[in-house]
Amino acid sequence: MGRMRRLSSRLLLVILTFFASAVYAEKNLSGVWVGNYSEDYPDRLPGPELGDYAGLPINDAVRLRAESWSASLIALPEYQCRVHPSDYASSFANIRIWEERDPISEALVAIHIQHFAWQTRRTIWMDGREHPPEYAQHTSMGFSTGEWVGHQLKIKTTHLKEGWLRRNGVTRSDQATVTEYFIRHGDYLSWTVIIDDPVYLDEPFIRNRDYIYTIDSQVASYPCDPVMEMVREPGYIPHHLPGENTDMLIYSRRHDIPLEGAMGGAMTMYPEYMKRLAELPKPSELAGEGE
Repeated sequence: MGRMRRLSSRLLLVILTFFASAVYAEKNLSGVWVGNYSEDYPDRLPGPELGDYAGLPINDAVRLRAESWSASLIALPEYQCRVHPSDYASSFANIRIWEERDPISEALVAIHIQHFAWQTRRTIWMDGREHPPEYAQHTSMGFSTGEWVGHQLKIKTTHLKEGWLRRNGVTRSDQATVTEYFIRHGDYLSWTVIIDDPVYLDEPFIRNRDYIYTIDSQVASYPCDPVMEMVREPGYIPHHLPGENTDMLIYSRRHDIPLEGAMGGAMTMYPEYMKRLAELPKPSELAGEGE
């Protein structure tokens, strides 16, 4: 009898140690977090310049789509309240994070994130469930599952609607898979987004965002009512035909950057490309050749 009690005690200790270790590995991310805009500020708030695709590992297919894009498109009522997808919403304003736990076991079921921009909400399932089949519905937030890797929250998101990498016509396809990492250091939160897109990207694209914990702010509502901002013919969609979009030259000429560099591609992500860039003629050097 005494031996059975000792075995039971040891078993209980092992179980408690296991659960304690599992809980210890988790970080509490709950609260309101204020965005830090010191990184990529022009791209995030004022918006990227037209014709600036530098540093994006895009291929020819999405570059052609970007060349056809017109900024007047977002003035259409059906586009004005279009929400930012979950892999891009991290670029804007504050976020609120809270947990959903089982009321009996206190096991972490899900983590929820609310973005200030368009007040979108997403759920990150933490209960080990599988992603839905490929033909399941795609949404702007996608379907996300998470796991703790040490003190990092790792998230995998699939089933995203078509979105964008940059707000100047660079598209992200609905076949993309997004991997995210949330890393908390006291009152600071780092959010890394890695986008793998077999349709439009030659290599993964990585975006980093930083947040600061606050007790003085809340994520308010963000109502959006579309209005008629432009007069257009019925059925007309703002666009540019291939080869006719002079906006593609704005960024290159304004900053005197060789057009090849401004058009992006995987090679433009790496420091070695600076040597290639120095060998290319600048717009100011081509001005006398009729460009």
